[in-house]
Amino acid sequence: MRKKLTAVLPAAAMFAYALAGTTGIAQNVYAADEEETLTVWCWDPTFNVYAMKQAEAEYQKDHPNFKLDIQEKVYSDIEQSLITAAEAGTYDTLPDIFLMQDYSFHKNVTNYPEIFTELTDSGIDFSQFSAGKLADSTVDEKNYGVPFDNGATIMAIRSDMVEKAGLKVEDFMDTTWSEFIELAKKVVEANDVPMLTSSGGSEIVIEMLQSAGASPIVDGEVKLVDNEALKAAIEVYKQLIDEGIMVDYTDWDQYIASMNKGTAAGVIQGCWIMSSIQAAEDQSGKWAIVNMPALDDIEGATNYANCGGASWAVSSNCKNTELAFDFLNSTFGADVDLYDDLLVNAGAIASYLPAAESDVYNETSDFYGGQAVYKDIVEFAGQVPGIDYGAYYSDIRSALTDAVTNVVQNDADIDEEIQNAQDTVEFNISE
Repeated sequence: MRKKLTAVLPAAAMFAYALAGTTGIAQNVYAADEEETLTVWCWDPTFNVYAMKQAEAEYQKDHPNFKLDIQEKVYSDIEQSLITAAEAGTYDTLPDIFLMQDYSFHKNVTNYPEIFTELTDSGIDFSQFSAGKLADSTVDEKNYGVPFDNGATIMAIRSDMVEKAGLKVEDFMDTTWSEFIELAKKVVEANDVPMLTSSGGSEIVIEMLQSAGASPIVDGEVKLVDNEALKAAIEVYKQLIDEGIMVDYTDWDQYIASMNKGTAAGVIQGCWIMSSIQAAEDQSGKWAIVNMPALDDIEGATNYANCGGASWAVSSNCKNTELAFDFLNSTFGADVDLYDDLLVNAGAIASYLPAAESDVYNETSDFYGGQAVYKDIVEFAGQVPGIDYGAYYSDIRSALTDAVTNVVQNDADIDEEIQNAQDTVEFNISE
């Protein structure tokens, strides 16, 4: 993928931005001759660490004294260090900026609010990011994270297998689940493989739930029972498995192999799955990207969801929040050229919506049959509904995985399993 994207836009002159009053006018607010040093915790040298190094280089163009002390840590160590500091009430061990997995924000902001510096009034224009992504780091209508990567859900499908069934890729765009299932049956029959591969039990159910904007937490209360969209999602999941349209692997390697070896015709997953799909270089030109199906007869249902990702946070130990805000605002909050570079050299797709307008994002991909997939994905991200998991994403997902497993494997009653899931989550969060 990285070799295909070669026409990077020339780097523009960088400015440090902050929102001036209520006018929305951006201006340089941090003097370039002051000492400017920030410490950052993040993981993955070819992805997140690379992104921070590039952001540092861009910001240094107008701030020659600026420097980042980037400390690479695995994510589990980052989260444990945050919790240890919070429980000890000693925050001077924390960096100025750290990367946090999106699904951890609500839990940690709720349980350890002293870790974070609120970003709502930082000058960053959060309206320029995917609402679905942004919701993960927004707690009580306050912003605590600057979105980094893109987890927009895609349906990647084998165009050659679709065409063998006498269909076109376009037939799968903007479908409902009932429409998709009828199309998928033709692909299964023509190719003798499932239409979809999946892994993770409830993950695709949660994506369906988000696509309908149906929060599992409402006003701080667990809302699984009487959640119309959730029941519909589990019914769809069961039908997909029962009719051989989808196969669900418990082993991740087998899941990836099903795409690479052609034993499935497609996958619904966060867009980060593309790097695994593209590992099968012999399949170049045989894949395409469309949006996911929408739940039938559910008010507010869409074809868009988000799965996974991370965002940048500012810690309470940051002694120079003005600098931290200005740095994040000028780079991840405004710089399309930076996002162009990250796409080409790190494979990081932006959730910053203006990135879709750049020449780099509008380049076509040979692997995906000449489709401008990165532009499409950013546009998908802009349509994702925001939903509330509260502080309990892991509890909800675990309980729903048990429910889905019992429904599919033991033909358990869906309503009873949803009630069991609700009871389990309520018990866990009451402890």
